[in-house]
Amino acid sequence: MNWNKDRMKLYMEAGLAVLLVLTLALAGAVGVFSGRGSSVRAEQEQSSGYSGSGQENGSTGDGQTDTQNSDGAEGAEAAEASYLIMGESSVTVQQMVDYFNASGYTYPAEELGAGGADSIETFCQMYYEEASAEGVRPEVAFAQTMKETGFLQYGGDASIEQFNFAGLGTTGGGVPGNSYADVRTGIRAQIQHLKAYATTDPLLGECVDDRYDYVKKGSAPYVEWLGQQENPSGTGWATADNYGYDIVGMIDDIIS
Repeated sequence: MNWNKDRMKLYMEAGLAVLLVLTLALAGAVGVFSGRGSSVRAEQEQSSGYSGSGQENGSTGDGQTDTQNSDGAEGAEAAEASYLIMGESSVTVQQMVDYFNASGYTYPAEELGAGGADSIETFCQMYYEEASAEGVRPEVAFAQTMKETGFLQYGGDASIEQFNFAGLGTTGGGVPGNSYADVRTGIRAQIQHLKAYATTDPLLGECVDDRYDYVKKGSAPYVEWLGQQENPSGTGWATADNYGYDIVGMIDDIIS
């Protein structure tokens, strides 16, 4: 009899021990014992991008998505560059004329008149026509010319008689660069060179830019990337610091 009672007691104690273990395990799983349940949810939310704010991860809150991508610095650079070389333009010939006249410089009518552009109005009209023919924004080429030539005053390696408006072929050390038969041809070569940087699309007109084949096509779709130091691939029109950004600043002045 006593032996049966002892065995019954042993079974009850074993059963209570198993029940206690099961209770402790269940409490840990639901987070009521150690609080681990809430921290697990926080980690899951963080890894899934959920913040509890009602916005998706990467959203700016105004319906626009963050333009920085997984490419790191290159993505950040892409976000900063925004002025496309190719495309339709709202800038007019008169705005370009007004921009030059506001500079205080005198248009070199005699020198450029010998090449077919005896006035700033004719000069700007040529830029508008040549750029539009290749799908390049006229203000981009025109502003670049103002930067490269110091508002058509020159003074660098190239001379005004060459009708070279963007330093094509100049490499420093007194190398004069390319020369063209007239103003329009010089403008056309510059436009074609810009298009070579901006896109892989072929030229629509006959090529007069003898440096066209040297350009890595489509390596600088943005004006800001014309400067090698700011171009993610390290290619570009010029090595000067902020070269493309300076041109964009001039475009802003033309527009305003």
